[in-house]
Amino acid sequence: MQRGRPLVEVVRMGLVSYQEALRVQQVYVSHSRAGPANTLLLCHHPPVYTTGIRQEPYPVHMLDSLRLLGAEVHQTNRGGLVTFHGPGQLVCYPILNLACFKKSVRWYVGELEKMIISVCAGFGIEASSSPHTGVWVGENKICAIGIHCGRYITSHGLALNCNTDLSWFSHIVPCGVEGKGVTSLSAELQRDISTEDAVPLLLDAFRQHFNCTLTQADTTDPRPNPESQHGPA
Repeated sequence: MQRGRPLVEVVRMGLVSYQEALRVQQVYVSHSRAGPANTLLLCHHPPVYTTGIRQEPYPVHMLDSLRLLGAEVHQTNRGGLVTFHGPGQLVCYPILNLACFKKSVRWYVGELEKMIISVCAGFGIEASSSPHTGVWVGENKICAIGIHCGRYITSHGLALNCNTDLSWFSHIVPCGVEGKGVTSLSAELQRDISTEDAVPLLLDAFRQHFNCTLTQADTTDPRPNPESQHGPA
């Protein structure tokens, strides 16, 4: 590791349920609080709709109608409103102690957006940020961002559409932004771009934008038993 650069361990979980990903995040949040330690969790999920923090609860009938589509529904403590995760979407959960980087949530979200803009540029796609959180190609969102930060430890993160079935988004107003659409790397390039195709560009962009050194986890099971840790955060 280069002196002065934070070390971030990359853990590739593959296909994992959203509930299991939440559990794993809490294990690593506990690690980071005790450490500090920094981890980048990469995965993809079976079809699931997730909701973020809002003042009024989501109508029960709306959540039930989403379940009837064959997807799970989970309510979370991340920022943002309702969105979809599913196959063909690269999901990235950085569990970072911002004391190792910069103690600013606004800076952190901005760097996530810049990182994904760099990934898109690597594929020849011109993307940008907007007043709405996330990364956009024109009027269409290509990457959703929703985070949680407690005591400067981050969780949740981002979801980059690679070759996602975008029809799942037609049943919601993604992230509560009216009048906008969604897109994917594959839709923009008119050729198949898998999550595996996107991982190397994402890791390189993360390394550059967060000025860190990445290491690969040396275990085939990156999901330790939380009972052996300090308990949920």
